[in-house]
Amino acid sequence: MARVPLPERGQPLDVSYIYSLAQAINDIAVSVSDGSNHTSKINGQILKTSNARFVAITQQVSSGEEAKAGDIKTGDYTFESAFKYPPVVTISPVNVGMNDEGANVTVSVKEVTTSKVIYSVRYNSTGTVSMSVNIIAIGVPN
Repeated sequence: MARVPLPERGQPLDVSYIYSLAQAINDIAVSVSDGSNHTSKINGQILKTSNARFVAITQQVSSGEEAKAGDIKTGDYTFESAFKYPPVVTISPVNVGMNDEGANVTVSVKEVTTSKVIYSVRYNSTGTVSMSVNIIAIGVPN
């Protein structure tokens, strides 16, 4: 996009300068248009992607803790500001300890509200576990 030169103080604004301003404004309007490649569909609602809200966070679940196969640990994350509707949330485990026990877990989302997600981590083997979860929430801002 071309940059419009700033006028000097006292410079008369002629037609060519006003044309340059109008052209720059039109270029901006085209770059932020409502075209199909600038929209997102979240739970059936179509909105400009720039109006969607994305939250991504890594949250520690355990650090060198002993876990038994079948143990379930519940966690939650409260969003800094609420969504208008419950967002779409994905949670994935991160094997921080890089061992077999940390790789053998199941994470499931228990509940999603406009302000919070509650999840559970099920340990499928016995041993020392260090793990985190990546939480990604996409929704309509409040």
